Amino acid sequence: MATFSPGVQMGSDEQEHKMDSHHRMLIALTVACSALVAIIFGLLFLWFFYLKRSHKSSNKNAKKIPDTENGLVLSPFLGKFNSVRIVSKKGSVVSFLDYKLLEKTTDNFHESNILGEGGFGCVYKARLDDNLEVAVKKLDCLTQDAGKEFENEVGLLSNIQHPNVITILGYSVDGDSRFIVYELMHNGSLETQLHGPTRGSALTWYMRMKIALDTARGLEYLHEHCNPTVIHRDLKSSNILLDSNFNAKLSDFGLAIMDGTQNKNNLKLSGTLGYVAPEYLLDGKLTDKSDVYAFGVVLLELLLGRRPVEKLAPSQCQSIVTWAMPQLTDRSKLPNIVDPVIKNTMDLKHLYQVAAVAVLCIQPEPSYRPLITDVLHSLVPLVPVELGGTLRVAPSVPPVDSTVP
Repeated sequence: MATFSPGVQMGSDEQEHKMDSHHRMLIALTVACSALVAIIFGLLFLWFFYLKRSHKSSNKNAKKIPDTENGLVLSPFLGKFNSVRIVSKKGSVVSFLDYKLLEKTTDNFHESNILGEGGFGCVYKARLDDNLEVAVKKLDCLTQDAGKEFENEVGLLSNIQHPNVITILGYSVDGDSRFIVYELMHNGSLETQLHGPTRGSALTWYMRMKIALDTARGLEYLHEHCNPTVIHRDLKSSNILLDSNFNAKLSDFGLAIMDGTQNKNNLKLSGTLGYVAPEYLLDGKLTDKSDVYAFGVVLLELLLGRRPVEKLAPSQCQSIVTWAMPQLTDRSKLPNIVDPVIKNTMDLKHLYQVAAVAVLCIQPEPSYRPLITDVLHSLVPLVPVELGGTLRVAPSVPPVDSTVP
Protein backbone atom coordinates (compact mmCIF):
# COMPACT_ATOMS: atom_id res chain seq x y z
CA MET A 1 0.00 0.00 0.00
CA ALA A 2 1.32 3.26 -0.93
CA THR A 3 2.07 5.58 1.90
CA PHE A 4 2.15 9.41 1.89
CA SER A 5 4.29 11.63 3.99
CA PRO A 6 2.21 13.84 6.29
CA GLY A 7 4.77 16.63 6.08
CA VAL A 8 4.71 16.75 2.32
CA GLN A 9 0.93 16.74 2.33
CA MET A 10 0.72 19.71 4.72
CA GLY A 11 3.21 21.84 2.67
CA SER A 12 1.21 21.26 -0.47
CA ASP A 13 -2.04 22.31 1.23
CA GLU A 14 -0.42 25.44 2.63
CA GLN A 15 0.91 26.41 -0.81
CA GLU A 16 -2.46 25.79 -2.38
CA HIS A 17 -4.08 27.92 0.32
CA LYS A 18 -1.63 30.80 -0.31
CA MET A 19 -2.24 30.66 -4.06
CA ASP A 20 -5.97 30.79 -3.47
CA SER A 21 -5.58 33.87 -1.22
CA HIS A 22 -3.45 35.64 -3.84
CA HIS A 23 -6.01 34.79 -6.48
CA ARG A 24 -8.85 36.19 -4.40
CA MET A 25 -6.82 39.36 -3.66
CA LEU A 26 -6.09 39.81 -7.36
CA ILE A 27 -9.76 39.49 -8.19
CA ALA A 28 -10.66 41.98 -5.46
CA LEU A 29 -8.08 44.46 -6.74
CA THR A 30 -9.34 44.04 -10.30
CA VAL A 31 -12.92 44.62 -9.22
CA ALA A 32 -11.90 47.66 -7.14
CA CYS A 33 -9.90 49.16 -10.02
CA SER A 34 -12.75 48.54 -12.43
CA ALA A 35 -15.17 50.21 -10.04
CA LEU A 36 -12.80 53.14 -9.60
CA VAL A 37 -12.39 53.54 -13.37
CA ALA A 38 -16.17 53.35 -13.79
CA ILE A 39 -16.63 56.03 -11.11
CA ILE A 40 -14.01 58.29 -12.76
CA PHE A 41 -15.62 57.88 -16.19
CA GLY A 42 -19.01 58.55 -14.66
CA LEU A 43 -17.76 61.74 -13.03
CA LEU A 44 -16.13 62.85 -16.30
CA PHE A 45 -19.35 62.21 -18.18
CA LEU A 46 -21.36 64.23 -15.64
CA TRP A 47 -18.81 67.05 -15.79
CA PHE A 48 -18.90 67.08 -19.62
CA PHE A 49 -22.71 67.09 -19.56
CA TYR A 50 -22.68 69.99 -17.07
CA LEU A 51 -20.27 72.01 -19.23
CA LYS A 52 -22.35 71.36 -22.34
CA ARG A 53 -25.53 72.53 -20.63
CA SER A 54 -23.78 75.60 -19.24
CA HIS A 55 -22.43 76.45 -22.71
CA LYS A 56 -25.88 76.12 -24.27
CA SER A 57 -27.39 78.25 -21.54
CA SER A 58 -24.80 81.00 -21.99
CA ASN A 59 -25.33 80.93 -25.76
CA LYS A 60 -29.06 81.33 -25.29
CA ASN A 61 -28.52 84.28 -22.97
CA ALA A 62 -26.06 85.85 -25.39
CA LYS A 63 -28.55 85.53 -28.24
CA LYS A 64 -31.31 87.10 -26.22
CA ILE A 65 -29.38 90.32 -25.66
CA PRO A 66 -29.04 91.53 -29.28
CA ASP A 67 -32.45 90.19 -30.29
CA THR A 68 -34.53 91.53 -27.44
CA GLU A 69 -32.69 93.93 -25.20
CA ASN A 70 -29.92 94.63 -27.72
CA GLY A 71 -26.82 95.82 -25.93
CA LEU A 72 -24.76 98.73 -27.17
CA VAL A 73 -21.43 100.42 -26.93
CA LEU A 74 -20.84 102.33 -23.73
CA SER A 75 -17.92 104.69 -23.28
CA PRO A 76 -15.87 104.40 -20.09
CA PHE A 77 -17.33 107.62 -18.68
CA LEU A 78 -20.72 105.91 -18.32
CA GLY A 79 -19.28 103.08 -16.23
CA LYS A 80 -20.04 104.90 -12.99
CA PHE A 81 -23.80 104.84 -13.59
CA ASN A 82 -25.96 101.98 -12.36
CA SER A 83 -26.68 99.77 -15.34
CA VAL A 84 -26.77 96.22 -16.63
CA ARG A 85 -23.54 95.54 -18.53
CA ILE A 86 -22.48 92.84 -20.99
CA VAL A 87 -19.86 92.54 -23.69
CA SER A 88 -20.66 92.73 -27.41
CA LYS A 89 -19.04 90.70 -30.17
CA LYS A 90 -16.58 93.53 -30.78
CA GLY A 91 -15.54 93.51 -27.13
CA SER A 92 -17.22 96.82 -26.38
CA VAL A 93 -18.86 97.48 -23.06
CA VAL A 94 -22.63 97.22 -23.44
CA SER A 95 -25.07 98.89 -21.11
CA PHE A 96 -28.69 99.49 -20.26
CA LEU A 97 -28.98 103.00 -18.79
CA ASP A 98 -31.31 104.13 -16.06
CA TYR A 99 -34.24 106.10 -17.49
CA LYS A 100 -34.12 108.54 -14.56
CA LEU A 101 -30.60 109.51 -15.62
CA LEU A 102 -31.80 110.46 -19.12
CA GLU A 103 -34.80 112.30 -17.71
CA LYS A 104 -32.55 114.35 -15.46
CA THR A 105 -29.87 115.14 -18.05
CA THR A 106 -32.42 116.31 -20.67
CA ASP A 107 -34.25 118.50 -18.14
CA ASN A 108 -37.24 116.16 -18.37
CA PHE A 109 -37.00 116.18 -22.17
CA HIS A 110 -37.64 119.89 -22.35
CA GLU A 111 -38.37 121.32 -25.79
CA SER A 112 -35.43 123.71 -25.46
CA ASN A 113 -33.14 120.67 -25.71
CA ILE A 114 -34.63 119.34 -28.96
CA LEU A 115 -31.97 118.92 -31.65
CA GLY A 116 -34.26 117.52 -34.33
CA GLU A 117 -37.22 115.32 -35.13
CA GLY A 118 -37.49 111.94 -36.83
CA GLY A 119 -40.22 109.60 -37.96
CA PHE A 120 -40.89 108.14 -34.49
CA GLY A 121 -39.80 110.92 -32.14
CA CYS A 122 -37.33 113.66 -31.21
CA VAL A 123 -33.61 113.89 -30.54
CA TYR A 124 -32.58 115.79 -27.41
CA LYS A 125 -29.33 117.23 -26.19
CA ALA A 126 -28.26 115.99 -22.76
CA ARG A 127 -25.43 116.98 -20.46
CA LEU A 128 -23.89 114.20 -18.38
CA ASP A 129 -21.33 114.47 -15.59
CA ASP A 130 -18.18 116.47 -16.37
CA ASN A 131 -20.29 118.55 -18.79
CA LEU A 132 -20.12 115.85 -21.45
CA GLU A 133 -22.82 116.49 -24.06
CA VAL A 134 -24.62 113.63 -25.80
CA ALA A 135 -27.66 113.18 -28.05
CA VAL A 136 -30.67 111.18 -26.83
CA LYS A 137 -33.12 109.87 -29.43
CA LYS A 138 -36.56 109.22 -27.98
CA LEU A 139 -38.69 106.72 -29.91
CA ASP A 140 -42.40 106.34 -29.31
CA CYS A 141 -42.74 102.62 -29.97
CA LEU A 142 -46.52 102.41 -30.09
CA THR A 143 -46.32 100.37 -33.30
CA GLN A 144 -44.54 97.10 -33.99
CA ASP A 145 -42.45 98.74 -36.74
CA ALA A 146 -41.05 101.34 -34.35
CA GLY A 147 -40.11 98.68 -31.82
CA LYS A 148 -38.38 96.60 -34.48
CA GLU A 149 -36.40 99.59 -35.72
CA PHE A 150 -35.21 100.32 -32.18
CA GLU A 151 -34.07 96.74 -31.63
CA ASN A 152 -32.48 96.63 -35.09
CA GLU A 153 -30.50 99.83 -34.62
CA VAL A 154 -29.23 98.98 -31.16
CA GLY A 155 -28.37 95.42 -32.17
CA LEU A 156 -26.41 96.50 -35.26
CA LEU A 157 -24.60 99.52 -33.86
CA SER A 158 -23.51 97.63 -30.75
CA ASN A 159 -21.26 95.58 -33.02
CA ILE A 160 -20.12 98.30 -35.43
CA GLN A 161 -17.15 100.56 -34.77
CA HIS A 162 -15.88 102.88 -37.49
CA PRO A 163 -14.83 106.56 -37.60
CA ASN A 164 -17.58 107.28 -40.17
CA VAL A 165 -20.40 105.48 -38.36
CA ILE A 166 -22.16 107.10 -35.40
CA THR A 167 -21.11 105.79 -31.98
CA ILE A 168 -23.90 104.55 -29.73
CA LEU A 169 -23.33 105.17 -26.02
CA GLY A 170 -26.33 103.74 -24.22
CA TYR A 171 -30.02 102.87 -24.34
CA SER A 172 -33.01 102.81 -22.04
CA VAL A 173 -36.67 101.77 -21.89
CA ASP A 174 -39.63 103.43 -20.20
CA GLY A 175 -43.11 102.10 -20.96
CA ASP A 176 -43.72 102.42 -24.71
CA SER A 177 -40.78 104.78 -25.10
CA ARG A 178 -37.29 103.70 -26.13
CA PHE A 179 -34.16 105.82 -25.86
CA ILE A 180 -30.82 105.61 -27.64
CA VAL A 181 -27.85 107.72 -26.54
CA TYR A 182 -25.26 108.76 -29.14
CA GLU A 183 -22.18 110.89 -29.31
CA LEU A 184 -23.24 114.49 -29.95
CA MET A 185 -22.58 115.74 -33.49
CA HIS A 186 -22.20 119.47 -33.02
CA ASN A 187 -22.79 120.51 -36.64
CA GLY A 188 -26.02 118.61 -37.02
CA SER A 189 -27.04 116.86 -40.21
CA LEU A 190 -25.86 117.45 -43.75
CA GLU A 191 -29.48 118.20 -44.66
CA THR A 192 -29.62 121.06 -42.14
CA GLN A 193 -26.29 122.45 -43.35
CA LEU A 194 -27.32 122.35 -47.02
CA HIS A 195 -31.01 123.19 -46.88
CA GLY A 196 -31.37 124.96 -43.53
CA PRO A 197 -31.02 128.68 -42.72
CA THR A 198 -27.33 128.89 -43.74
CA ARG A 199 -28.01 127.31 -47.16
CA GLY A 200 -24.65 125.56 -47.26
CA SER A 201 -22.54 128.67 -46.65
CA ALA A 202 -20.35 126.79 -44.14
CA LEU A 203 -19.49 124.09 -46.69
CA THR A 204 -16.74 124.93 -49.15
CA TRP A 205 -16.05 122.79 -52.23
CA TYR A 206 -13.30 120.85 -50.48
CA MET A 207 -15.41 120.45 -47.34
CA ARG A 208 -18.22 118.97 -49.45
CA MET A 209 -15.80 116.56 -51.09
CA LYS A 210 -14.54 115.54 -47.63
CA ILE A 211 -18.12 114.83 -46.52
CA ALA A 212 -18.70 112.74 -49.65
CA LEU A 213 -15.47 110.83 -49.00
CA ASP A 214 -16.35 110.22 -45.32
CA THR A 215 -19.79 108.95 -46.34
CA ALA A 216 -18.26 106.61 -48.94
CA ARG A 217 -15.83 105.28 -46.32
CA GLY A 218 -18.69 104.54 -43.92
CA LEU A 219 -20.63 102.73 -46.64
CA GLU A 220 -17.58 100.79 -47.76
CA TYR A 221 -17.13 99.54 -44.21
CA LEU A 222 -20.75 98.32 -44.14
CA HIS A 223 -20.58 96.72 -47.59
CA GLU A 224 -17.07 95.28 -47.64
CA HIS A 225 -15.84 94.82 -44.07
CA CYS A 226 -18.94 93.75 -42.13
CA ASN A 227 -19.69 90.04 -42.17
CA PRO A 228 -22.42 89.63 -43.24
CA THR A 229 -22.70 92.77 -45.39
CA VAL A 230 -24.87 95.54 -43.93
CA ILE A 231 -27.19 97.46 -46.29
CA HIS A 232 -28.15 100.80 -44.75
CA ARG A 233 -31.40 101.12 -46.75
CA ASP A 234 -32.09 104.71 -45.67
CA LEU A 235 -29.03 106.72 -46.66
CA LYS A 236 -29.91 110.41 -47.04
CA SER A 237 -28.52 113.81 -46.10
CA SER A 238 -30.51 113.91 -42.84
CA ASN A 239 -28.87 110.64 -41.77
CA ILE A 240 -25.34 111.95 -42.39
CA LEU A 241 -24.26 113.77 -39.24
CA LEU A 242 -21.34 116.19 -38.87
CA ASP A 243 -19.15 116.62 -35.80
CA SER A 244 -17.42 119.82 -34.71
CA ASN A 245 -14.73 119.30 -37.39
CA PHE A 246 -17.28 118.41 -40.10
CA ASN A 247 -16.31 114.75 -40.05
CA ALA A 248 -19.30 112.88 -41.51
CA LYS A 249 -20.83 109.81 -39.86
CA LEU A 250 -23.66 107.54 -40.97
CA SER A 251 -26.59 107.35 -38.54
CA ASP A 252 -30.11 105.93 -38.16
CA PHE A 253 -29.76 102.19 -38.73
CA GLY A 254 -33.37 101.32 -37.93
CA LEU A 255 -34.07 100.08 -41.47
CA ALA A 256 -30.64 98.53 -42.09
CA ILE A 257 -30.42 94.82 -42.82
CA MET A 258 -27.66 92.24 -42.81
CA ASP A 259 -27.34 90.68 -46.24
CA GLY A 260 -28.06 86.96 -46.06
CA THR A 261 -29.96 87.02 -42.77
CA GLN A 262 -33.36 87.58 -44.30
CA ASN A 263 -35.14 87.50 -47.64
CA LYS A 264 -34.50 90.98 -48.99
CA ASN A 265 -37.06 90.59 -51.75
CA ASN A 266 -39.86 90.13 -49.20
CA LEU A 267 -38.98 93.17 -47.11
CA LYS A 268 -41.57 95.87 -46.55
CA LEU A 269 -40.78 98.77 -48.88
CA SER A 270 -39.12 101.45 -46.77
CA GLY A 271 -36.96 104.49 -47.38
CA THR A 272 -37.27 108.15 -48.31
CA LEU A 273 -38.70 109.46 -51.56
CA GLY A 274 -35.96 110.76 -53.82
CA TYR A 275 -33.29 108.40 -52.44
CA VAL A 276 -34.93 105.03 -53.11
CA ALA A 277 -33.37 103.13 -56.02
CA PRO A 278 -35.74 102.39 -58.96
CA GLU A 279 -35.37 98.59 -58.76
CA TYR A 280 -36.27 98.62 -55.07
CA LEU A 281 -39.17 101.02 -55.57
CA LEU A 282 -40.64 99.11 -58.52
CA ASP A 283 -39.68 95.48 -57.91
CA GLY A 284 -38.63 95.36 -54.25
CA LYS A 285 -35.13 94.20 -55.21
CA LEU A 286 -32.59 95.33 -52.60
CA THR A 287 -28.78 95.07 -52.84
CA ASP A 288 -25.77 97.12 -51.81
CA LYS A 289 -26.21 98.94 -55.14
CA SER A 290 -29.37 100.47 -53.63
CA ASP A 291 -27.14 102.28 -51.13
CA VAL A 292 -24.88 103.38 -54.01
CA TYR A 293 -27.89 104.97 -55.74
CA ALA A 294 -28.77 106.90 -52.57
CA PHE A 295 -25.14 107.99 -52.27
CA GLY A 296 -25.35 109.37 -55.81
CA VAL A 297 -28.36 111.48 -54.81
CA VAL A 298 -26.45 112.82 -51.77
CA LEU A 299 -23.54 113.66 -54.08
CA LEU A 300 -25.93 115.66 -56.26
CA GLU A 301 -27.15 117.53 -53.19
CA LEU A 302 -23.57 118.47 -52.34
CA LEU A 303 -22.89 119.49 -55.93
CA LEU A 304 -26.08 121.39 -56.74
CA GLY A 305 -27.40 122.50 -53.34
CA ARG A 306 -30.88 121.26 -54.26
CA ARG A 307 -33.20 118.92 -52.36
CA PRO A 308 -33.70 115.39 -53.74
CA VAL A 309 -37.35 116.17 -54.50
CA GLU A 310 -38.66 119.70 -55.01
CA LYS A 311 -42.25 120.87 -55.38
CA LEU A 312 -43.07 122.65 -58.62
CA ALA A 313 -46.76 122.94 -57.78
CA PRO A 314 -49.08 121.65 -55.04
CA SER A 315 -49.57 118.39 -56.91
CA GLN A 316 -46.34 118.26 -58.91
CA CYS A 317 -42.83 117.32 -57.76
CA GLN A 318 -39.53 117.05 -59.56
CA SER A 319 -36.68 114.67 -58.76
CA ILE A 320 -33.16 116.05 -58.67
CA VAL A 321 -32.07 112.99 -60.68
CA THR A 322 -34.58 113.66 -63.47
CA TRP A 323 -33.76 117.36 -63.54
CA ALA A 324 -29.97 117.09 -63.37
CA MET A 325 -29.15 114.01 -65.46
CA PRO A 326 -29.26 115.71 -68.91
CA GLN A 327 -27.07 118.59 -67.69
CA LEU A 328 -24.53 116.59 -65.71
CA THR A 329 -22.97 115.16 -68.88
CA ASP A 330 -22.93 118.50 -70.71
CA ARG A 331 -19.72 120.32 -69.80
CA SER A 332 -21.07 123.64 -71.05
CA LYS A 333 -24.18 123.45 -68.82
CA LEU A 334 -22.74 121.79 -65.71
CA PRO A 335 -20.94 124.86 -64.24
CA ASN A 336 -24.22 126.81 -64.44
CA ILE A 337 -26.23 124.41 -62.28
CA VAL A 338 -23.67 124.12 -59.45
CA ASP A 339 -24.72 125.44 -56.03
CA PRO A 340 -24.16 129.24 -56.20
CA VAL A 341 -22.35 129.05 -52.83
CA ILE A 342 -19.46 127.10 -54.39
CA LYS A 343 -19.77 128.22 -58.01
CA ASN A 344 -16.40 129.03 -59.62
CA THR A 345 -14.48 127.87 -56.51
CA MET A 346 -13.29 124.52 -57.83
CA ASP A 347 -11.07 123.16 -60.57
CA LEU A 348 -13.44 122.42 -63.48
CA LYS A 349 -11.66 119.14 -64.10
CA HIS A 350 -12.55 118.06 -60.57
CA LEU A 351 -16.13 119.21 -61.07
CA TYR A 352 -16.48 117.05 -64.18
CA GLN A 353 -15.02 114.06 -62.31
CA VAL A 354 -17.46 114.35 -59.43
CA ALA A 355 -20.38 114.78 -61.83
CA ALA A 356 -19.26 111.64 -63.68
CA VAL A 357 -19.19 109.66 -60.40
CA ALA A 358 -22.69 110.92 -59.54
CA VAL A 359 -24.03 109.94 -62.98
CA LEU A 360 -22.68 106.39 -62.56
CA CYS A 361 -24.18 106.05 -59.08
CA ILE A 362 -27.70 107.06 -60.18
CA GLN A 363 -27.88 104.76 -63.19
CA PRO A 364 -31.35 103.13 -63.39
CA GLU A 365 -29.79 99.72 -63.99
CA PRO A 366 -28.06 98.56 -60.76
CA SER A 367 -25.42 96.50 -62.62
CA TYR A 368 -24.17 99.72 -64.26
CA ARG A 369 -23.53 101.38 -60.90
CA PRO A 370 -20.05 101.09 -59.40
CA LEU A 371 -19.24 99.40 -56.10
CA ILE A 372 -18.84 101.87 -53.26
CA THR A 373 -15.15 100.89 -53.12
CA ASP A 374 -14.71 102.19 -56.68
CA VAL A 375 -16.50 105.41 -55.74
CA LEU A 376 -14.19 105.81 -52.76
CA HIS A 377 -11.08 105.42 -54.91
CA SER A 378 -12.43 108.05 -57.33
CA LEU A 379 -12.99 110.61 -54.56
CA VAL A 380 -9.74 110.23 -52.61
CA PRO A 381 -7.61 112.20 -55.17
CA LEU A 382 -10.11 115.10 -55.07
CA VAL A 383 -9.86 115.72 -51.32
CA PRO A 384 -6.91 117.66 -49.80
CA VAL A 385 -4.44 115.71 -47.67
CA GLU A 386 -5.35 117.68 -44.55
CA LEU A 387 -9.00 116.64 -45.02
CA GLY A 388 -8.28 112.94 -45.45
CA GLY A 389 -7.57 112.66 -49.18
CA THR A 390 -4.41 112.67 -51.28
CA LEU A 391 -4.75 116.01 -53.10
CA ARG A 392 -1.95 118.49 -52.43
CA VAL A 393 -3.30 122.01 -52.68
CA ALA A 394 -0.87 124.85 -53.32
CA PRO A 395 -1.19 127.62 -50.70
CA SER A 396 -3.07 130.62 -52.02
CA VAL A 397 -0.95 133.71 -52.72
CA PRO A 398 -2.22 136.82 -50.92
CA PRO A 399 -3.28 139.64 -53.25
CA VAL A 400 -0.72 142.39 -53.86
CA ASP A 401 -1.62 145.76 -52.32
CA SER A 402 -1.20 148.27 -55.16
CA THR A 403 -1.09 151.19 -52.72
CA VAL A 404 2.23 150.07 -51.30
CA PRO A 405 5.16 151.84 -53.11
